[in-house]
Amino acid sequence: MSNTATTATTETQGQSTVVPRTASGSEAGSATIRPTVVDIDVLGDYSLVESARFLAGFPPAARPDAGEEHGVLRLAFPVDGAGDHVGALVRQRAPNQVTVEVAAVPHTAPAAVEQVRRLLSLDADGELFSALDAVDPVLGRLRAQRRGLRPVLFPSPYEAACWAVVCQRFRVAHAASVNRLLAVRHGRAVEVAGRTVRSFPAPEVLATVPTVPGLSVQKVRRLRAVAEAAAEGRLDATMLRAMPVADALEQVRSLPGIGPFSAELVVAQGAGHPDVFPLAEHRLHEEMARVYGLPDVVEPAELEGIARRWRPYRSWGAFLLRARRETNTALLPATGQAGNDSVPAVPSLGKGVTGTRQ
Repeated sequence: MSNTATTATTETQGQSTVVPRTASGSEAGSATIRPTVVDIDVLGDYSLVESARFLAGFPPAARPDAGEEHGVLRLAFPVDGAGDHVGALVRQRAPNQVTVEVAAVPHTAPAAVEQVRRLLSLDADGELFSALDAVDPVLGRLRAQRRGLRPVLFPSPYEAACWAVVCQRFRVAHAASVNRLLAVRHGRAVEVAGRTVRSFPAPEVLATVPTVPGLSVQKVRRLRAVAEAAAEGRLDATMLRAMPVADALEQVRSLPGIGPFSAELVVAQGAGHPDVFPLAEHRLHEEMARVYGLPDVVEPAELEGIARRWRPYRSWGAFLLRARRETNTALLPATGQAGNDSVPAVPSLGKGVTGTRQ
């Protein structure tokens, strides 16, 4: 989808509030890093507070700190195709404008900003999504419950695919602890406005990791295969979004350990394709049946028919259902197991791992 918002870029002077650091805590190449501030004009409803609230309340994200500072969100991630780790300080000072500050080497900064835009779904026209209220009043009520909430994605298809591998047949808490361990041991600590956010390992690094405590040999091999695919450009977000959905899903499913559920996760919630209805996400189907007053057991094809009303934003509609389910079950004890392509339980993961991760 090409309805992109206008951006205005300003290279600020002085000391940045975003500082990448090495694993030992020292500043990483600070002599070449410059702060860049970009104002993004947002089309349609958007609330950074709702994005932070989603991260703070979603167990796999393990970012309880995300919503502590009103109107501010801190992120950290490896930049697509570059391997550099960046932190991003995101602020919303007006309803239709978001400011992103990144500290990165000059050639990396534009890509980092674009990654934040995709991650927060600021790269699409939300007015078109709002217009679907007239087509589907149920969707309109879902939007009204979380006004301004847009899909909060993985930083990249690569990180989405890694989560899909790690969480298969694991409980949420165990899968999240493995991801935290990967970030601590092989990622990067990034200081963002006085707080440390941990970035997931870059593909080139993860591809060389021999073992991971808590993971089987098979899962580690699959993680390395995902990392190699990302390093070779086979998980490029722009490429996956430009493909027909069926072709993008097939491309992702060529990776070992990635089945139908995981492929949908990678394309919709990693690449950010706005128009994917998840046919393999059974718990989302249960929530959709409840919201639409349907029987407990409904064929996915029937739900897919209803979701056609959401085109070309079926991923966004699915995200609102997912967020509603997570909100309603946040206080319940975890009894299920995380993502497995036959019994999926964890639809997404939050962003950079912090020291407060549980």
